[in-house]
Amino acid sequence: MTATAPAARVRDKRFPDADTALRDLVRDGQTLAVGGFGLCGIPEALIAALRDSGAKGLTVISNNAGVDGFGLGQLLSTRQIKKMISSYVGENKEFERQYLAGELELEFNPQGTLAERLRAGGAGIPAFFTRTGFGTIVAEGKETREFDGHLYVMERALVPEVSLVKAWKADKSGNLIFRRTARNFNPAVAMAGKTTIVEVEEIAETGAFDPDAVHLPGIYVHRIVLNAHPEKRIEKRTLSERSTTAKAGA
Repeated sequence: MTATAPAARVRDKRFPDADTALRDLVRDGQTLAVGGFGLCGIPEALIAALRDSGAKGLTVISNNAGVDGFGLGQLLSTRQIKKMISSYVGENKEFERQYLAGELELEFNPQGTLAERLRAGGAGIPAFFTRTGFGTIVAEGKETREFDGHLYVMERALVPEVSLVKAWKADKSGNLIFRRTARNFNPAVAMAGKTTIVEVEEIAETGAFDPDAVHLPGIYVHRIVLNAHPEKRIEKRTLSERSTTAKAGA
């Protein structure tokens, strides 16, 4: 008679709040990656906890730097960020002021290159060659090489010490489901981090999700915090002329 193997113990990755999840991880001079695109899909509670930690001299990898006073813009206001590795920074006046004054370092990346640098970091690929940016200031100081008659620039992978991520739902083991466009940079940021903390709106029991519905497996997730009611601020609210006219005539 063959003995039945004991069931594997499922690790519960929940933490009581964002402050507790960050407390023993964050320190001065650290490199962190933060998910989101504009204000869509940003880990609001984790960013606030990072601000409250008081950690300074940070290098932050993110597509952009939030807006003045919200998202990563809060950490610019408190002067906690030393360097940004970003793609688009045009909506933040404090970012502009600090950069032009020489108070903030910026490593600028084409958006696809930034995404691929994070993806490569999560996949264990140390570097890759791309045609994007060759012949521009983006390529200055980087190795270049010719392949099949085309010139390419080498880009290094990004492997942040801590990644802060926003997802819609998680189970207790860290399997994640993202909601629509909030998926954006978040999966790549989660995969790249040495330690990944995820903020979610709902937490389910392990095994509650259909495996086909899982966007990112829990192997990439180390800690989960619940933020059931995020603000989800809209970066720019716009109305078409037609919609405004129709509303006025209603």
